[in-house]
Amino acid sequence: MFPFKDAHMNKSELAAAVALSSGLTVSDSTKAVDAVFAAISDSLKNGEEVRLVGFGSFSVAEREARQGKNPRTGETIEIPAAKAVKFKAGTQLKDAVNE
Repeated sequence: MFPFKDAHMNKSELAAAVALSSGLTVSDSTKAVDAVFAAISDSLKNGEEVRLVGFGSFSVAEREARQGKNPRTGETIEIPAAKAVKFKAGTQLKDAVNE
């Protein structure tokens, strides 16, 4: 749909695509993209799930502490507990990708 140089899209290319499809200026679309990312991040920081119907859901998963191995030395190391962001694609997104 939008011509890009690479097989991926970075944030500035996303803002340009939003500007092209919405009629906003690139500056305004960049602010909008930044605001969406900030709202999603803030909600996840507060332990809330973000559901965008048709697109997908963002949530936070707790990872327990565990043991791992250093691949260079084979030494056993402790991997601390951490939080990870999960994304589950919605049906409309899955369908769009598989068209």
